[in-house]
Amino acid sequence: MRHRIARLTIAGLLLGLWACERSEPLDDMSPLADSGDRRFPERALEISDDIVEIWPKRNPDRNAYFGDLHVHTTYSFDAFSFGTTATPSDAYRYALGEPLEHPAGFEMKLREPLDFYAVTDHALFLGLAPEAADTSTEFSKLEVSQPLHDLNAPDNKGLLSLAPRLRTFGTFAPKVLTGLLDGSIDQPMATRITRTAWLDIIDAAERFNDPGRFTTFVAYEYTSSSNDRGNLHRNVIFKDSDRLPAEPFSRFHSQNPEGLWDWMDGLREQGIESLAIPHNSNGSNGQMFKLVDWAGDPMDDDYAVQRLRNEPLMEITQVKGTSETHPALSDTDEWANFEIMPYRVATFLPSEPAGSYARDALRRGLDFEEAGIVNPYKFGFIGSSDTHTGATSDDESNFFSKIGLLDATPELRGSVPLPLWQSLFMRIMTPDQVGEVGGETYTRSPTPTFGAAGLAAVWAEANTREAIYEAFRRKETFATSGPRIRLRFFAGYDFDESLLDDSDVISEAYGRGVSMGSDLDASGDSAPSFLAWAIRDPLSAPLQRLQIVKGWSEGGETFERIYDVACSEGARPDRETQRCPDNGARVDLADCSYSTDSGSPELKALWNDPGFDPEQRAFYYVRVLENPTCRWSTWDANRSGVEPRSDLQPTIQERAWSSPIWLVPAVDTASAE
Repeated sequence: MRHRIARLTIAGLLLGLWACERSEPLDDMSPLADSGDRRFPERALEISDDIVEIWPKRNPDRNAYFGDLHVHTTYSFDAFSFGTTATPSDAYRYALGEPLEHPAGFEMKLREPLDFYAVTDHALFLGLAPEAADTSTEFSKLEVSQPLHDLNAPDNKGLLSLAPRLRTFGTFAPKVLTGLLDGSIDQPMATRITRTAWLDIIDAAERFNDPGRFTTFVAYEYTSSSNDRGNLHRNVIFKDSDRLPAEPFSRFHSQNPEGLWDWMDGLREQGIESLAIPHNSNGSNGQMFKLVDWAGDPMDDDYAVQRLRNEPLMEITQVKGTSETHPALSDTDEWANFEIMPYRVATFLPSEPAGSYARDALRRGLDFEEAGIVNPYKFGFIGSSDTHTGATSDDESNFFSKIGLLDATPELRGSVPLPLWQSLFMRIMTPDQVGEVGGETYTRSPTPTFGAAGLAAVWAEANTREAIYEAFRRKETFATSGPRIRLRFFAGYDFDESLLDDSDVISEAYGRGVSMGSDLDASGDSAPSFLAWAIRDPLSAPLQRLQIVKGWSEGGETFERIYDVACSEGARPDRETQRCPDNGARVDLADCSYSTDSGSPELKALWNDPGFDPEQRAFYYVRVLENPTCRWSTWDANRSGVEPRSDLQPTIQERAWSSPIWLVPAVDTASAE
C-alpha cells in the first residue's frame, strides 16, 4: 500500500485540544467480533429463503430517506464539557420522535422523525470525560480528572458554570495527552474506558436498528486538523455490525487522513466495510481539498484511487455553515453567500476559501483529469448536523444550536443583545467573548454564523442498512439545509419532453439514463438531456426556482455557470440571463410570516445544456431554492422583542443540492475502448 501513516512529533491545537500520533504500531485494532466481547445478543432472525417475505420490500424506483450522520453524545469530551449527558440510546430515541432534554433543561423535539441516524462521537479520548467526572471511578482519582468532578451535576448548569467549562474544555484534552505520553496516565486503563464506550455505542445502534422503519449505523468521528488548525474531520460509517474494530482509529493513531484510509483498507481486507465523510470543509483553511498530499507531494493515481475508495461523499452543509461555495470563488452566483462560516473551527482565524468548498473541489477535480490524473474529488453530497447535544437542530423557527450550555439562549447565541448584568458578568469572566454591534453588546463567538442543521438524504430501495449504504456508495445522495425537500436528478440521451408527463417517469429515467452520483459517457455529437425534479416539504415554504450548476474545463481552465431551469408558477427563465423572474415572495420580519400566494409545490424540467461540448469534461448538479423565510436569528430577536441584529442576514432561502453527474468526454471514452 502506497501511503503509510505519517509520524509527527506534535499534532497541534484543534478545538482547544492537543493531540499527537503514536510512534508505535497499534497494540490491538483487531476486529471486535474476534475479541469475544460483544455485549448485545445475536440477531433474532437470519435471512433465508423461507422468511424473505417478512424482510422490508424493496422499491425499484427507490424512496427518499432523511437522516443525520453526524451526532455527538456524552461520550465526546467536548459535548460532555458543554453539559451533555445524553447517551447514544437517548440520541436514537430523539431521532424516532421522542423529546430529549437539552443540557439547559428545556425540551428538544423534531418536527417529524428521521429515517436514519448515526452517533459519531469523537474517537479521540472517547468516553474519558464522563469517566473523569464520575468520582467513583479509578480514572477520576487522577489529577487530570479533578476539574471535571461532578461537572454535569444538576446544580452545576447555570451561567456561573460557563467559564469553568470553557477552561475545562481547553485544558482537559492537552493534559490527558501529556499524561498518556509521560506515563502518568495508564494507557491500558484509558483504552479500556474507550472500548467500553465504543461497545455501548455499538449496543445502542444494534438495539435501535429496525429494518424497514428506522436505520442506525455504527459510526464515529476521526478528529484531525492540519498544523495551521485547518479542519480535517471525517465521520467513519460502518456498513454493518457483523464484524467491527475493537476500537476506532483516531488522531492519536495518526494525524494524517491517509493513515485513516490505510486502516480502513486493512479492515476492508478482513471483510469490514466502511466509508469516511469529510465535514465542515469551510473551516479547513484550504486544507480539505488541496492540490498536494499530506507530505506536500503532487497527487497521483494511487492517492486518488485510495481517497475515492474511502471517501465517496462529503458533508456540504451542517450547523457550522454551508460548504457548497463562497462569494470569493463564485462571483457570478447570486446565491453563493449562504450561511458562510468564515472561520477555522473554534477560532476567529479566517479560513482560506480556495480548497475549502465543494464546487471549487469539483473544479479542481476536472483539472486533475485534464492533467491525466485520476480525479480525487468525485464525491456526492450529504448534509448533517454536528450536534453536540444528541439532538439535530434543523428547524430555523426552533433553533437550539449545537454546543449545549454554551449557546443555549439567544443571548449566548449572539442573536440578542446581552442584558446589562450579563454583559458585566461576561466582561469580567470571559472578556474576549463580548463585542459591540450597532451600539449593543453581544456575545462574541462564531455562533452567529452557525445555521440550522442540514439533513443527509438518499434514494434507496428500502430503509435498511444494506440499501442505504448502497446508496452512499453509488452516491445517489442529496443534501438539504433542513427541510425535507425531495430532489431527483437524471441524465441521458434518450429523454424527451413526454418523459415529464409519463406515469412511469422514474423507472423510465433509471432505464434510459443515469442518476445523480454517476458518470455519463459522451455519445458522439449528441447532447444529453437532464431531468431535474424537486418536491417541497409541506412543513416548509414553497419552492421558488430549480437550478442546474455546471462546471467545465476549457483551454486549461475551469469555469462555472448557474442555469435556472424551472420557475415557480410556470414562469420561464430569461433567455439571456438564464434567471427566473422575481416571484414576489416576501417575508414580514415583524412576525416571520411569509408569502403564501407565490411559489410552487414542485418544480420539474427537462433541460439541454446550451453550451454542451462532447470534448469537454464537465459536472452538473441540481440546486433548488425555497421562497425566503426568517433566519433563526430573526426568530430569536422577535421572540425577545428586539430588532434583528444588523450585521446578520434577516432571511434565508432554504435549499437542497443533488450529488453531481459527471460528463466523461469523447476522448476519454475512446481511450477506454
